[in-house]
Amino acid sequence: QVQLVESGGGLVQPGGSLRLSCAASGFIFSNYAMNWYRQAPGKERELVAAILSAGGMTNYADSVKGRFTISRDNAKNTVYLQMNSLKPEDTAVYYCKAWRAAGPNYWGQGTQVTVSS
Repeated sequence: QVQLVESGGGLVQPGGSLRLSCAASGFIFSNYAMNWYRQAPGKERELVAAILSAGGMTNYADSVKGRFTISRDNAKNTVYLQMNSLKPEDTAVYYCKAWRAAGPNYWGQGTQVTVSS
């Protein structure tokens, strides 16, 4: 059974930090690129960060460059999103996604991040 389980969300003040984790099981994690998406109320889901299957190459949305860092540990089947200098506009539900061109692709259930004073 395929599972992607996000954790680490919560309430944080502006300027604070959070580290999200996404633990994968039920598929060959190292064969997949991993993505973090987010969806704020009333907005479309957007890609925040991506990392290739072997790690190394990463990509970020302009809105989070220099503040967020994506990483992965293939030995632990886990992808991370370190979020620093958080802003109220970062408030959203954050989702991880396992992606490969040949599919199938998988989504986690999401974790809420709220940035507020």
